[in-house]
Amino acid sequence: MLSVIILLFSYILAVQKPETEKLLTYECGFEPYEDARHTFDVKFYLIAILFIVFDIETMFLIPWTNVLAQLDLVGFWSMIDFMFEKKFLEK
Repeated sequence: MLSVIILLFSYILAVQKPETEKLLTYECGFEPYEDARHTFDVKFYLIAILFIVFDIETMFLIPWTNVLAQLDLVGFWSMIDFMFEKKFLEK
């Protein structure tokens, strides 16, 4: 209930004078170059996929390095196998 009251007060008390720049298609002030339904280059998707892959690798690698001294051989070699498969399946 408090959140609704705060939202209502902020809407009522705020000064609502949008500038012409703010009402444009993009806030940066640039006009769009072409239609938004135009297809993207495949490079953008590849970069996004690479980012996700390296993000997942970091998510697994950092905790593994923190507990490396406490791992048994199965934990050690399973992470080595993960890095090996990631390296060679990446290409």
